[in-house]
Amino acid sequence: MNYKIAILGASGYTGAELVRLIAGHPSIEISALSGNSKAGQSMAQVFPHLRHLDLPVLSTIEDVDFSGIDLVFCALPHKTSQDVISKLPKTLKIVDLSADFRLRDPAAYEKWYGNPHAALEMQKEAVYGLTEFYRDEIASARLVAGTGCNAATAQFALRPLIAAGVIDLDEIIIDLACAVSGAGRSLKENLLHAELSEGAHAYAVGGTHRHLGELDQEFSAIAGRPVEVQFTPHLIPANRGILATVYVKGDAQTLHNVMKKQYEDEPFIEVLPIGEHPSIRHIRGSNFCHVGVVADRRDGRAIVIAALDNLTKGSSGQALQNANLMLNLPETLGLTMAPLFP
Repeated sequence: MNYKIAILGASGYTGAELVRLIAGHPSIEISALSGNSKAGQSMAQVFPHLRHLDLPVLSTIEDVDFSGIDLVFCALPHKTSQDVISKLPKTLKIVDLSADFRLRDPAAYEKWYGNPHAALEMQKEAVYGLTEFYRDEIASARLVAGTGCNAATAQFALRPLIAAGVIDLDEIIIDLACAVSGAGRSLKENLLHAELSEGAHAYAVGGTHRHLGELDQEFSAIAGRPVEVQFTPHLIPANRGILATVYVKGDAQTLHNVMKKQYEDEPFIEVLPIGEHPSIRHIRGSNFCHVGVVADRRDGRAIVIAALDNLTKGSSGQALQNANLMLNLPETLGLTMAPLFP
């Protein structure tokens, strides 16, 4: 059986990544694509690397015919997404790639995103879309909220360790490097080649990054008490990838054992042998996340490193993984492509 889907916001990076992935999916057909600023153009005009595909012309959201559509991917900016989703037909399954439904507490959403939530009833029913940890809830959900790419990377490195009680919850430092596509496709001065290349810089320093709202929510829920990590992201001159280096207090071998047990049956999470550490060059263009545990020179301290592609496993690949579950399809369908190298 083939399912028909629509992608709202198909003219952005995550929308194009969804098209790339779904093009090789045996059970999903793209029936509608929206991109308000590019309406009337073909995907070949907006993304020439997709010109070999037979795709619908981009339209405005208002012109999308949702009759016969089974599931919608919403790849729109936050604030826009909640308004659009609240007006969609109630029969649709929805995977939202924005931040609008990630935080369960409306006060937390307002704190981190600067405005009151405008679709509170839908926010209550949204399921957090970290597939490996919310699989059963996602399978029966109507609305799934995709995670932030930085938040997903940090959680793959830390959730099993927090749940197992093998690290000091008050001594967690996350040093994260993110490629430039994580900032979206819109024109920004600091993302110009001359501004970004041949350098790297920290941003949102001091605990102001919005993805901290997700980490506070998820880590505190696992621990049963408030957990606030130190987190500093860095923008690096690369197109794709996130590398999270996490410093913790705990025994490295114990941590590695916990990770191996947690992820041994996960199709997309690879735990490296102890002492090895991952690189973004080894996961680029794939739905895989590589995790490594290395002992620090000081006894009782360890470094956990996680790497994933921010556009695939951190966003669109995760969204497709969730959609497969929601449509009662094999979770790995359309997502087993090998990473690109070199």
